[in-house]
Amino acid sequence: MQLNKKNIIVTGASGGIGNAIVEKLYEQGGNVLATGTREEKLQELKDKFKNIKTLKFDISNHDKIEEFINNATDELGGNLDCIVNNAGITKDNLTIRMSMDEWSKVIDINLTSTFLMSKFAIKKMLKNKAGKIINITSVVGHTGNVGQANYTASKAGIVAMSKSLAIEYAKKNINVNCISPGFISTAMTDAIDEKFKESIISKIPANRLGKPEDIANAVLFLASSGSDYINGETLHVNGGMYLGWQNNYFYY
Repeated sequence: MQLNKKNIIVTGASGGIGNAIVEKLYEQGGNVLATGTREEKLQELKDKFKNIKTLKFDISNHDKIEEFINNATDELGGNLDCIVNNAGITKDNLTIRMSMDEWSKVIDINLTSTFLMSKFAIKKMLKNKAGKIINITSVVGHTGNVGQANYTASKAGIVAMSKSLAIEYAKKNINVNCISPGFISTAMTDAIDEKFKESIISKIPANRLGKPEDIANAVLFLASSGSDYINGETLHVNGGMYLGWQNNYFYY
């Protein structure tokens, strides 16, 4: 599924899933610019992949997002074909204990930043008369979860927003889709208590946690020409977890 040197921005590239996405898109012929907040992780990507481009950027700097998109597009050669909005944070707490700061930071970074990154990416894509936006959401954005009112609201908001953007810009040959991961094996999940991890796996029909590569493969498909007639959709990558979630809630 070759990308034929498509110019692609990947946010949150310094994390486990972001790393896998960057690697997959690069290996399949993408001209990739990786961004994140951890400079040492971005340098590792540059050391590993000869022609990859990196820009350190904090997507919470809303006033600087348009400038970042402009700079990133210039780094890629002047055109933008695809953006993968993968960056996000959690600040978990039960609702009655959740502070306004915990609520606002998660909404601002996960939802508002994704909106602004998409908005300014679309401006570039309109000039190309084509483009793809891939927003990473979460299974809990569809199910809800204890202690994550802020996070689930932000991820559900991304799904609804993506549908609106898809409707607005489909006629301009711009595709806006989401990928909704379940529990994925990363450094964060590796730190979870083994007994709790086993309880999670027991609720997943595939009987295992997902791998970052599972998400990367889904991103590759939505970034490729093979998904040209898919718009406003959410691709669930969770081993069937969503199907059996209805009465099962997980505490983080």
